[in-house]
Parts: sequence; C-alpha cells; structure tokens
Amino acid sequence: MPMLKVAAAQIECRPGDVAANLAVHLRTIDEARGKGVDLLLFPELSLTDYLSTPDLGTLARTADAPELAEIAEAAGDMLVSFGFIEATDDGSCRNSQAIVGSGRVLHIHRKVNLPTYGELQEGKHYTPGRAIETVNLKAPWVTSTLICADAWNPAIPWLAALKGASLLLVPVASALDAVGGDFDNPGGWDVTVRHIALTYGLPIVMTNHCGTRGGLRFWGGSRIVNPFGREIARAGNLPALVTATLDHDDVRLAQFRLPTIRDADPDFIHAELGRLLQTAS
Repeated sequence: MPMLKVAAAQIECRPGDVAANLAVHLRTIDEARGKGVDLLLFPELSLTDYLSTPDLGTLARTADAPELAEIAEAAGDMLVSFGFIEATDDGSCRNSQAIVGSGRVLHIHRKVNLPTYGELQEGKHYTPGRAIETVNLKAPWVTSTLICADAWNPAIPWLAALKGASLLLVPVASALDAVGGDFDNPGGWDVTVRHIALTYGLPIVMTNHCGTRGGLRFWGGSRIVNPFGREIARAGNLPALVTATLDHDDVRLAQFRLPTIRDADPDFIHAELGRLLQTAS
C-alpha cells in the first residue's frame, strides 16, 4: 500500500473533561472514516486537554482503560493516534500518545523531552520516556511519534530516521504565550517541521490544539508536509480535519536525492559523544 491517506484532527478540548473530549474523538473518527482516511492524528494530550497543572489522580489512565478501548474499537481498520496521561505500573505518570486500531492498542510513545520553562511545567508532573521506536503501519509504511518538544531536540528526529521511519507523527500543544518574550511559536514550528521533513525525506503530520483556555492561546496551524519539505495541507485557527494522500515512492525518491540518512555516520557521532562525556567527567 504505497499510498496512505492521513488526517490531522485539530480540536478544541474541554480542560479535564475526559467524557466530553472522548465524544469529540469518536465524532471525528466517524468523519475521517467518511473521507477514507487511513491514519488519523489527534493533538498531544487530546483526551484530557493540555493542562499546566493536571490533576493526575483524576485524569491519568492505564493502557487498558475503557476510554482507550472505546477509541480503539471505534477506529476499526483505521489507525488512530491520540494523547492521554498514562498511569504506569511504577506509580509515575507520563505524557503519552497511543496508536490504536482493530480494537486494540498497538503502540504507546512516552514523551522524552519534557519542557519545564515559561508556562510549561511538564517536568514537575510527568516522568520522561526513554525510547524512540518505530511502528509498522500498513506496508510499506513505518512511523515514529515525536510529541511536541521531542521534535525540538535535533537528536530525536535523527534517531527516528535512522531506525527506519518513513512517516513522522508530531502531536503538539503549542500556545502563543507558552514560552513568552519575543519567541515566535508558529514561526518556529514552520521552520522545525519543514527542516525535519526536508533533511530526512520524511513526510510529517503535525496536529495542534485550537482555542483559548487556562491563559493559553492555542493557535492551531495543524499541517501535513511531504518528504520534500513542502506543506500540502494546513488548518487555520479553528477546529478542522485536514487530509492529504502520501505516496511512499516519494519518500524513496526524496531520500535518494538527498541521502542524509545514508550518510549519517552514527559511529562517528557515537565516538564524538564518548570523547565529550569523557572530557566532561
């Protein structure tokens, strides 16, 4: 299946209202199915909303929670990725993104890079994930998930590319005032997403929240970028479902013409990191 129809579900969540947000997920899944979507991406922490000070005891869910099972069942043969606060066996909570389909949870990515600056306080509430993994989708597609700030650590997209991803899912919760000062969040995402796509020949589905709540103004701007770094679909600042069809042959062509992954030389990077760590100690 070299062609894959993907969609970004830009939604306006209700803070801490899992039932209401679940209903939005189910309605959007139905809409996406009507459009023939193969893979649907919701924003970061879409089941709870992005909360600066989350009530973990009330909002955290285990991987076998009924809400996750309901979304997985509704997905049918479509793949659906959505965000939730994950309660883990060791008693910690993680900022997680599940991929579900065919009635079951197929994979969970735990956010690695937890921002704790400006209005962002994730490091105070969540435990970071420790893995960048790939997931086989409908052949020949392989995906990796980077939750928001994961994409801002240059090593993380590089690792996903080296591990064989042919598509990146980037669920985010980007607000205009999150960092403060003169920092341009929308402009920064324009540069970051297109740079990653162009550098590694990887199409990207990026999905953001929209609406204003809790002092945060989510600006939307969800988009789909092809492996040549060109934007092929984008939402405005209101709830929207944007779709595009990706061709795996374009991924192969982009990576052939600009062979960044082929020439990455991870052994050299590993050696340099070893010397750096030795010097630091």
